[in-house]
Amino acid sequence: MPLDSLSDFFQPGIEPASLQAVSRLTGAWPYLSVFVTLFRGGDEEVLMRLLVLRELGGRAEAPLWTPQEIAQRFAYLNDTKLATILGRLREGGLLVYDSDGGVYQLSEGARIALAALATMVDFAGDDVELGYLTSQVAAGQAVGQVSDEALKHLLARLNELYVEFEEALESQSEFRIRAAQHRLEAVWRWVAKSTEVIKGLTQDDTLSLLVLNQAQAIALAQSRMLALAGTFERRLAQLAAQRVHLGGSGLTSTDIADWLRRMAAGQLAHKLDGCLDINPEPAFLSTPELGDVAEFELLARERAKAGDMSLPGGEAAPLADAPEMERLLEAEAMYDVLLELGMAGAADVHISQAVLADSYDETAYRLSLLSLIGDPETRNDQSIVAALAKLPFSLEGGEGVIEPEHPEVATLSDARLVGAAQKGS
Repeated sequence: MPLDSLSDFFQPGIEPASLQAVSRLTGAWPYLSVFVTLFRGGDEEVLMRLLVLRELGGRAEAPLWTPQEIAQRFAYLNDTKLATILGRLREGGLLVYDSDGGVYQLSEGARIALAALATMVDFAGDDVELGYLTSQVAAGQAVGQVSDEALKHLLARLNELYVEFEEALESQSEFRIRAAQHRLEAVWRWVAKSTEVIKGLTQDDTLSLLVLNQAQAIALAQSRMLALAGTFERRLAQLAAQRVHLGGSGLTSTDIADWLRRMAAGQLAHKLDGCLDINPEPAFLSTPELGDVAEFELLARERAKAGDMSLPGGEAAPLADAPEMERLLEAEAMYDVLLELGMAGAADVHISQAVLADSYDETAYRLSLLSLIGDPETRNDQSIVAALAKLPFSLEGGEGVIEPEHPEVATLSDARLVGAAQKGS
């Protein structure tokens, strides 16, 4: 395609050849023109061209066609229409006629177009876009030529799906959340497949920094989407707890809402016939009574509030939350253990004697307290943490790990608590 013909589309002084995006498109125009030939015209014409081209390209064992074989294969088509389709394919460079051999064969551009269309047609009926984009990235990885544009399109689609799922969760609508959850399950296998592909890309040292950055962004988008699976279940469980049960019928407000949603607008209007009036029709209207109520609400109630000068009553201070109390108890228990070891003259003990508790959470919290022993800033406090900091121990070792016999703790640092006297000697 000559670039001079594109000048009318740009501002004065802009050279189309200087734009990389334009150069890439014009460089690929011999192949892009194939799609122009295929998809120019009405829907029926496009469909018939694709039908004929796919039939001609589907005979892999004998890719050359004689005119008689073409007429026999497409005997179900109108002869005039078939001749028009073949002529259009020849004019567009998709079908090449060898006059010496008297046979037809597909051009290089036609083969490339059929390969791209075959992938798209195979994904029809599923989540076409995500599956097709994932296949393009996987194909590029397999041949060592990953397209930056394909990665961008995959990342954009993942972000679009995440926004759709997030909006469904924020809507608090059980029906939208269930529909979004079903959509997530439908695309789940493509998300899992793209996760494997992106994992392979991030481990490839030969890729450019731009491609690696795109792959890392896709990995982040995938992890955000996969985290939504548990969120859907929790949100649906919360909504299920808020359902209103209609007596002993077994029906809930969700069942009624679902039944009404399935009705057409005309059916709903018919069921509401006679139930609602266009204008309100009060059974009685007594102005004096309404005036008395309005006076109390607007004046007397506000006067009573303004005249009340009593101080609010005392309230008990809020109790410490349960997790904080549990942490204090764990700190006190660990202090007692270390104090007994020190009083018994233990100068060199393994940390397992002090930190191992009944559960993993308790053990992990005790292990975090070891870093406070000997901390000069913590000693000035009056809490149990300050008492731990004042104990005559220091932490040494920790390069290796041990495997204690514990139901919840698999490994533990191989560190020791050394008494101050022992360390000085």
